[in-house]
Amino acid sequence: MTVDQPSRAPDAAAPPAETAPRLQLTGISKRFGAVRAIRNADITIQAGRVHALVGENGAGKSTMIKIISGVEAADTGAIEFEGRPTTIASTGEAMALGIATVYQEPQLFAELTVSENIFTGREIRRGGRIAWAEQNAKVVALLELLGLPARYATAPVGTLSIAEQQQVSIAKALAGEATVLILDEPSAILTDAEIDVLFDVVRRLTTSGVAVIYISHRLDELFRIADEVTVMRDGQTIGTYPIGDLSVRKVAELMVGGILSDDRPLREVPDGPPALVLAGLGRTGKFHDVNVAVRRGEIVGLYGLVGSGVSEIAACVYGIDRATSGEMRLNDKRIAPRSPEEAQRLGIALLPANRKLEGMFGFQSIAFNISAGHLTLLSRFGTLVDRAREKTVATDMIKRLAVRTPHERQPISAMSGGNAQKVVLARQLVERPEVLVLAEPTQGVDVGAKEEIHRIITELAENGTAVLVVTSDLPEALRISDRLQVVRGGTTTVEFGPNATQVDVLAAAAGAEHTDTEERKDVSDTADAASTDGSGDAR
Repeated sequence: MTVDQPSRAPDAAAPPAETAPRLQLTGISKRFGAVRAIRNADITIQAGRVHALVGENGAGKSTMIKIISGVEAADTGAIEFEGRPTTIASTGEAMALGIATVYQEPQLFAELTVSENIFTGREIRRGGRIAWAEQNAKVVALLELLGLPARYATAPVGTLSIAEQQQVSIAKALAGEATVLILDEPSAILTDAEIDVLFDVVRRLTTSGVAVIYISHRLDELFRIADEVTVMRDGQTIGTYPIGDLSVRKVAELMVGGILSDDRPLREVPDGPPALVLAGLGRTGKFHDVNVAVRRGEIVGLYGLVGSGVSEIAACVYGIDRATSGEMRLNDKRIAPRSPEEAQRLGIALLPANRKLEGMFGFQSIAFNISAGHLTLLSRFGTLVDRAREKTVATDMIKRLAVRTPHERQPISAMSGGNAQKVVLARQLVERPEVLVLAEPTQGVDVGAKEEIHRIITELAENGTAVLVVTSDLPEALRISDRLQVVRGGTTTVEFGPNATQVDVLAAAAGAEHTDTEERKDVSDTADAASTDGSGDAR
């Protein structure tokens, strides 16, 4: 079925109304087989403004963006560009209108220069040859607009930071004279300082008249950059609201369609010796003198700002990297895993921070992704995978973790972020681990999926698993942890109990002075006490 619109492109002869929106979609719907991805959705984008589009994974955001950028065609609905009816039946038609998309991970060639990347496929030619000087001059002008030095024009993209590569992606979009710029989860892989740079760039663009569509799961960001917010739920647009009329909680409640509670019932953590002890653990140049103890049934959070060393600690526990000082003990036995395979045999499992690069086989099925790493358990005669048993395990995990999918054969790449994360988590639980390390467990997932993943983590702890959550997400660290330890400057510094406040923890992570209180004490005291409570001297 084609989109119900009277023309294929804007009529250049008809002057646009001065008050007309840059882009308007009305009554949009899209079906994929039996699945209705979007039903009767509307969005209006104004020039020179940042319009945030939010919703849970599976709410229809990605499909809406694909329709705007020409990757998918709507089944029904109307599209207007600067007040004129139009269609967007391909990416080429979207680009002709000035619509460009910058994705979470830069889509660039690392070996080529910035100039070559920006003009790949649309080189400026004079007399059959590429006009390098003219191209570079245009690139320098774009870089100046984005606050990057002119010398970057001839620098290989691979030599730039991720944040700078993202700015190059924006420059590439602007080189095509973008008037509508879609930023899809642009801050997910950036540090706080890099996010500040990104926001400065966005503000420069809107000042020059570019309309920006901003998609993010980090709701607090919206209040720094967005002018209005459209919320999607179950394939529909619930409404569009001025940012001044909203709060983070209100946006979250609109997304999930209910009232959210901050209350977290206090759990009783069973007494006993720690399952995992890190005593004076260090890795040269990464972290040092890390002291952590996690008991069975306990959730301990390790929280640190980006660059604190917190992520490197998780890699060391799982054998990805090797410690160069201190020791690890598992059930009072000294261990030093030299590989993830050895860590797994010891009973340690890891949910990696980057599920796409480190945790998923994108084009394989859910069943394959769950069974990967457990072939010995699921094989007959040690060689052939028992497909019936693989299916049984997969369907059991799908049910236990409430994964939303029609069947276990669905490719994981076709799933929403939250459901894909649950599949990667399911793999770690096929053979119940003694210790489960979770690195950024809800990064890039929506508030509804985050609640479900937190529920799963809590259930695992209540069933006796020792859980170590390594995260740079402070609200998550506070919400899920029985105890929270701050990592600063590559070492554990302060411990907080379950009633800690966000202000206190952030101050500790940033280096503020502290005094010992009932909820706040030197972590070395706790590690020493835990390591000698039935576990012997861990030093």
